This record gives sequence, C-alpha cells and structure tokens, in this order.
Amino acid sequence: MKAITVVPGSPDQVEVGEVDEPDVAEGSLLVEGQLLGICGTDADIVEKGYGWTPPGSDRLVVGHESLGRVLEAPEGSGFSPGDLVAGIVRRPDPAPCEPCGRGEWDFCRNGQYTERGIKEINGFGAERWRTEPEYAIRIDPALGDCGVLLEPVSVVAKAWEQTDRIFARSSWRPKVGLVTGAGPIGLFATLLGVQRGLDMHVLDLNDRGPKAKLVADLGATFHVGDVHDLKVVPDVVIECTGQGPLVYSVTRIVAPDAVICLTGISSGTRKIAAGLDELNKEMVLENTVLFGSVNAGRRNYEQAGAALAAADRGWLERVITRRVPMSGFGDALHKESDDVKVVVDLRA
Repeated sequence: MKAITVVPGSPDQVEVGEVDEPDVAEGSLLVEGQLLGICGTDADIVEKGYGWTPPGSDRLVVGHESLGRVLEAPEGSGFSPGDLVAGIVRRPDPAPCEPCGRGEWDFCRNGQYTERGIKEINGFGAERWRTEPEYAIRIDPALGDCGVLLEPVSVVAKAWEQTDRIFARSSWRPKVGLVTGAGPIGLFATLLGVQRGLDMHVLDLNDRGPKAKLVADLGATFHVGDVHDLKVVPDVVIECTGQGPLVYSVTRIVAPDAVICLTGISSGTRKIAAGLDELNKEMVLENTVLFGSVNAGRRNYEQAGAALAAADRGWLERVITRRVPMSGFGDALHKESDDVKVVVDLRA
C-alpha cells in the first residue's frame, strides 16, 4: 500500500511510496484512510526536524489529523465495518506515570509518551492503518469529510474545558471572549466560544482570504490590528498564535478575574522589554489566570465530536479550503493566501 513518509528535518526526503500493510499488532481495527489534515506540526517535522521516527526506522509515516472508514472490527469492539473514525494521537508512556496510568496521557509527566505521526509511532498518512479500539473515535456519519477536523477541534475542546473549570472557582461566568489568531485553531476556538453563548471577538494580523467571513458567519466579530486598539475588554482569551509579545499584551487588556489560555507555541526568537513586576502585581490583584494547554484526552475528542455535530455543516466545509492528493503533501505544507485548512485526500 502507499503511504507518505518523511525524514524529520529533510524536506527533500518527502516520499509517497509502497510500505508494508499495517501489522495486526498495531491494533485490531483495520481502517481505510480517507483524509489527512495538515497543520504547522507537520511542517515543523519536515522542515525543522521536530519529530521522532519509530525505533529501528529512519523514516516516519507522517500525519496525525485523521479520518478513515473501518474495514475490519472484531466482535465486541464497539465498531463495525463502514464506521467513520478518527484516531487518537497520543499514547501513554510505558512506565506509566500517574496521569498516563489513569488514561490522562495528555497530562503525561515524564515525557515518555508516543504520538502517531509525530513521536516514535507511524501516523495516519497511509491508504490503510490500524489502531486499538480504545484509541478510535466514531464520527457522526452526517459530518462526512468534515470529520477530519476532529483532532484540531479536540485541542480547543480541551482548552475550553480547562478554562471552564477555572471559572468554576467563582459564581460569575464570562460574557466576552477573545481569540487571537484566525487560523484553523482560532476559528474552532471561536466556534466553541459561540456555542457557549459568549460574545466572541477574533483578532488577526490581516483579513486576507475567507477567515473574516468565516468569523462573521459564526456571529462573532473580526478585528485587524493591534490588541491595544481593541474596544473590547475580554473575560476570557484563547491565544492561538504563540507570539510572546502578543501574550504579554493580552495580559494588560483583560477584565478582572480573567482567564487566558495559551494554545500556540512560540518560536523562541522574539524579545521584548516587559515590566514583569508590574504584570505580577496586576495579575495577583485582579485574580488573573494564565495557563497553557496542548494535546487532548479521549473525552476532549468526544467533546469535539459533539461540537462538530452541532455546527453548521456548510461552515465546516468552507474551513477546508484545499484538497491535494498524496503526492501533493510536500507542497501543501506551504499555505497559499486563501488557505485555511488544507487536507490530503488519501483516496486520490
């Protein structure tokens, strides 16, 4: 069968070629790959060397945003041939640490977890793949190809879940939300904020492409420019850019008792002068919470499935702006001006 394989850090080594059929030891569910979502992590693997090949191999089958159709499922697995499914990305460490031992691998404490298509386990970028039933999520068949959005939505489902838990410390509830960055993660964060009934605002550097219209069609407000120019005082912020200076600025414009969730990863190259003593004082006196969130647990995938099922199907379809065949994976790592979400059609 065909698969997309890479050597982390070697862009000229992206290949679509024949690989062995997945071994039953990888899981009792045999799945026919349908679509593969592409995100910045894939680009970092190929171009910056982030990622780890499986032990004993010098290549990695890439891809962690999956959609497939079950071909074989054992009796009692909870799945049947024909089911649409997505695979959970992270696996617990072999020790395991306390969270991993309780099924909370997204809170792994020793870093020895593995991840499909990222860290030491081949991913979903193949015509067929296997997984254990406990690491598969059934997709509402009404979603069709939009089911490929499950994994990125699971990331913001966890971010919102953790944010909601922090707000439970007080009797009041947020009314105004701000999302920084209008990429796929930002759009999905906005979707879940709107579903919670918040007055949602989205800030981006520009309004190129369809993102402004996608935000407006959710009933949210799109802004371009500097965060200090916003005429909005948010109670909650989901930060999706990973830009350190913006993170610092956001802490200066939020309401008292605000919660700021960081989902973006910084490049580590930006430097700013920051009045940290003053920031510390303000955050303490105003009960501000700043925290980071990454990856997702099984319940977050299930929350994501519910959020997608409740969303407008036409809106979700518009988020997927470009489809490429397997042979186009390398080029698809570089977004075009109108791109929001790019997916690989594993059937093409």
